[in-house]
Amino acid sequence: MRQEQRFVSLAHERLDQLRAEAEAAVRATIAQVSTDRQARVERDIGVAEHSASLAALNAADAGLCFGRIDRRDGVTHHIGRTGIRKDDTERTPLLIDWRAPVARPFYLATGYEPMGLRRRRHITSEGRTVTALHDEIMDLADPTRTGYESHDADEVLLAALGSARTGRMGDIVSTIQAEQDHIIRAPQRGLLVVEGGPGTGKTAVALHRAAYLLYAHREQLAKRAVLIVGPNPAFLGYIGEVLPSLGETGVLLATVGELFPGVHATGTDSPAAAAVKGRADMSAVLAEAVRDRQRVPEKGEPIVIAHDDGELVLDWDMAVEARHKARETGLPHNLAMPYFAFRIVDDLTDQVVDRIGADPYGGPNFLGPDDIAQLGKAVAASSEVHAAIRSLWPSLTPQEFLADYLADPTGLPDEDAALIRRTRGPWTSADVPLLDEAAELLGEDDSAARAAAEAERARRIAYAQGVLDVSYASRTYEFEDKEDVDADASEVLSAHDIIDAERMAERHEEADHRSAAERAAADRTWAFGHIIVDEAQELSAMAWRLLMRRCPTRSMTLVGDPAQTGDLAAPPTPKAVGDGGDFWQQILGPFVEDRWELARLGVNYRTPAEIMEYAAGRRRAGDPGFTPPRSIRSTGVHPWERTVALAEVARLAQEEAPAEGRLAVIAPRELHARLTGLGDDGPLDLSRPVVLIDPRQAKGLEFDTVLVVAPELMLPNDLYVALTRATQRLGVITPAAPVTPASATPSPVAAG
Repeated sequence: MRQEQRFVSLAHERLDQLRAEAEAAVRATIAQVSTDRQARVERDIGVAEHSASLAALNAADAGLCFGRIDRRDGVTHHIGRTGIRKDDTERTPLLIDWRAPVARPFYLATGYEPMGLRRRRHITSEGRTVTALHDEIMDLADPTRTGYESHDADEVLLAALGSARTGRMGDIVSTIQAEQDHIIRAPQRGLLVVEGGPGTGKTAVALHRAAYLLYAHREQLAKRAVLIVGPNPAFLGYIGEVLPSLGETGVLLATVGELFPGVHATGTDSPAAAAVKGRADMSAVLAEAVRDRQRVPEKGEPIVIAHDDGELVLDWDMAVEARHKARETGLPHNLAMPYFAFRIVDDLTDQVVDRIGADPYGGPNFLGPDDIAQLGKAVAASSEVHAAIRSLWPSLTPQEFLADYLADPTGLPDEDAALIRRTRGPWTSADVPLLDEAAELLGEDDSAARAAAEAERARRIAYAQGVLDVSYASRTYEFEDKEDVDADASEVLSAHDIIDAERMAERHEEADHRSAAERAAADRTWAFGHIIVDEAQELSAMAWRLLMRRCPTRSMTLVGDPAQTGDLAAPPTPKAVGDGGDFWQQILGPFVEDRWELARLGVNYRTPAEIMEYAAGRRRAGDPGFTPPRSIRSTGVHPWERTVALAEVARLAQEEAPAEGRLAVIAPRELHARLTGLGDDGPLDLSRPVVLIDPRQAKGLEFDTVLVVAPELMLPNDLYVALTRATQRLGVITPAAPVTPASATPSPVAAG
């Protein structure tokens, strides 16, 4: 123990030194002042790199060193949250980063496959003080004993699993299991699906995989960023501290409802409406709706346009031909509009030419090419012509188009159109994939933005030229004012001689100080280096289209459990665990065919065996062949069932709340208003001792104690989710007064 304490103290001393050096580097880099644009960019990059290093060192301070491996060749390695060297010249690290290949035996070695180890040591600490050591003997022929040998190889893991919850997910870096390690370190390229039941550590594995990929592919992913998609904002808040605790901050966490810049999905849809919006055929429906916005005049009812040279006529034949030519380009709506406009302007110009340039005696048109070009410019500049063209082929934003479509949905059966029809209100999570689809169909007409940028650039150049002219004039006046001017004075260089106005303007452009993740959040077309999707079974077909556009390389990790599917827009839940491959094929086939891999996690680390068996029993009532994941631990505490008045649930929750840890009351959304005293107002705060949530909000979360209210009102998959959130105790409450779905308001899908 003393030896390990000395080592841990030494490691922390070195950590403090490195942290001080990183802080000094940040200050020194910021202090660099230069008018040269390239130097300023390099300074900004340097600040970002040093700041990221400092963040990693700060995060490593808690639980810096958690393990040691003693190899048969006599070499010893200490394993920690980050790698630390004694000094810049030392080749052997003082501390090995947990993600380094040399650290892998700490997670994979067993008595049957020791991977060259004699001993594996788990180091438990509080702050910077070592509090416990647990040794596992890998080589039974080694006679050396330390007195810290553990009789239970899972002692450290079980201690971590049994600890009180805080309302925030913690990392598992010191207790990663072999099946989890294989997934965490799987190759980056390709699409990997990780399927596992409740408590198998899917979310933790996904987050640690993000940390590993950022370590193994730092240069690539630092530029492109990693996107982690979660089911709702509460879940993202719950997992939000894991990656920073591992020293990784360059990751974007978002829900699907947050993936359209400038749109905040605060509204709600009914489950049925969300299902309609999420269907794959909505892409074709929206495409047809965009084509419907490309109009032509009615036959026999042309558009008459007032013009200086007489009225111009835009008829059906002219518009149909122009529309055909524009559609032939294959460009999105807004980008194809100029081709439509060019053809219309050419035809209208021909009308002017024929009117004023015709020979009254039937001879050839006497207007020359220059004359015709001038007439064409006049037609193109006409506001009346512009208005006529815009009336047939309007420039649309995704928001304008979708709001107009939802007010009068077309291309759908009447019952589906009635479900999604909406004239006003905030955007919902299910709207965001439709907005993204609309953006792809419409394209962005950035001509105005480009013109504004060019005008701003011209203004900067003009200003720079003025500065240079003043500088040149001042130098000339200075020499002319002197009587005894040196003969070589004209050879003295000035700013005017060594830089032109364009380069001078470029040097004073503002640098983009945002991180890759921040830039990605503001750019709908950003291509991420890797995407991780949690609760992937919940996403609709339209949401998958959005995500696939965000990752053209298909470098993705998807984690989920078909048995916990709750969204009506998702594929049907398979009846048996072995059918999971068919479930994922339904989702992924349209995008990658069969080019994806499936990995399964089969051990439940969260849920005690007593609770898991109870939950599986309730599930088997509708699915006799259902097989749950195997629980690794047992507490001897069985779930209980009671009949309780809804008004008494809050009191019961206070009685059942653990002295340390968190309790959740999971009830259908329609009952929340009647469960008074549980603080359902305002944003969900998972750090509170007692929280009230619905089954959809509970996805991915865990609590020490859970009370499930009115299970008879929950769908089978939702009930399975609710029953498997507890790490210690589970209670199931049936309301004393019957509450039927018919007397309740349908539960909305949480926005985001």
